[in-house]
Amino acid sequence: MNKTMQIEQIYTGCLAQGAYYITSNGEAAIIDPLREIKPYLDRAEKDGVKIKYIFETHFHADFVSGHLDLAKVTGATIVYGPTAMPNFEAHVANDNELLSLGNTFIQVLHTPGHTMESSCFLLKDEQQKDVAVFTGDTLFIGDVGRPDLAQKASNLTQEQLAALLFHSLRNKVMPLNDEVIVYPGHGAGSACGKKMSNETISTIGSQKLHNYALRKDMTEAEFVTEVLEGLLPPPNYFPLNAALNENGYQSINDIYNNALQPLTAKAFEAVANETEALILDTRDANLFSKSFIPNSINIGLAGQFAPWVGSLIINIKQPILLVVDEGKEEEVVTRLARVGYDNVLGFLQGGIKEWINNGFEVDSTERLTNIEFEAIYTIEKPIVIDVRKEAEYNAQHIKGAINIPLDFINNNIEKFPKNHPFIIHCAAGYRSMIAASILKARGFNNFKDVVGGFNEIAKTQVATSNFVCSSKPI
Repeated sequence: MNKTMQIEQIYTGCLAQGAYYITSNGEAAIIDPLREIKPYLDRAEKDGVKIKYIFETHFHADFVSGHLDLAKVTGATIVYGPTAMPNFEAHVANDNELLSLGNTFIQVLHTPGHTMESSCFLLKDEQQKDVAVFTGDTLFIGDVGRPDLAQKASNLTQEQLAALLFHSLRNKVMPLNDEVIVYPGHGAGSACGKKMSNETISTIGSQKLHNYALRKDMTEAEFVTEVLEGLLPPPNYFPLNAALNENGYQSINDIYNNALQPLTAKAFEAVANETEALILDTRDANLFSKSFIPNSINIGLAGQFAPWVGSLIINIKQPILLVVDEGKEEEVVTRLARVGYDNVLGFLQGGIKEWINNGFEVDSTERLTNIEFEAIYTIEKPIVIDVRKEAEYNAQHIKGAINIPLDFINNNIEKFPKNHPFIIHCAAGYRSMIAASILKARGFNNFKDVVGGFNEIAKTQVATSNFVCSSKPI
């Protein structure tokens, strides 16, 4: 590899998203940047390079890209692959077009299937030897992009899109040399695929050996069937984020100016009443359970915060008021903006303590330790509701437990028994507290959740004879 060439993967775990920073001979390119652009600007300044290009592999559905703000500040050219029709100034490249970056080159490979404009970017050294391919959502490590998101925009069925993806992979990606490094757009945990590896870097040769979708003897029909099998409905915010990425959005600096407004307890209550804002509490589940503002929703900052916000808060323009740990205000606003939730009206200054000190009402919800759960389950045989994903439930669950995944709780509230006590759990307690806060806001009070969830229950005697597997395939 040329010594003047540098590649860095900038991986954001809560979104399972990979952005990329490439430099060569004083010039830099950013691939699929997140919305907050300061880290890229700081890095380029530190390295003494000019950002020349911002490459977008497609119109992302799972996050809002930083392409517009970054281009405005740096003067860099935004580059899309063929067929993209952004509503702002950008270079829509031809298939196989070669763009120079310092002493290196980046070739545009049009790979429709995940979306119609989806493209991979092939990095070549100064001798034009293939070095690495940035595959966006076309190829993941162990998986490929889901082909069901662009049906409406393309007027194609998911089967037709899957067939396009099959040929894109075989005509553009698989012919690359085995040693070419694969840098994908996402890793395990993203809703953009279903079988992604925990690894975030691989090679073409390794993927040919280990990725089910790249089997040499695979037919188009087999590919279509296997890629579409087991896909869950995408989160509600996906099409809204894709529209923002295609049409434009508010500057991140304007969002900070509007959102980072400290509100006294009295002002916070007034704004909540006047605007019907949703109160989003991002504290740890244990802290939230002991005292929270009535009707507030808990989505802890320590987990996959932004994707859960996008999945559960249906209206992306919903006014939001924040209750956060002191010093976390800007981080929360940033992570909300990453998925397009820009209408934050302010935060509770002094947090929940200030609310309590001013005499305002608080609510609480009851939690059980695994030992307390064991005693109740053994004697009373209560209703148990498992809010993990269906695949987790199918792999192993408590005998008699009802599976209502958190992802779809808003559409299944009526399945929770309002007039009978029940216990909810997830894998580790993060999701069950989100569910508990939603249930409390909907008027449910006769329930408890389990601290540590299924992982802690597994340490009790309940596991010896009351854990079962579903007969349904995972």
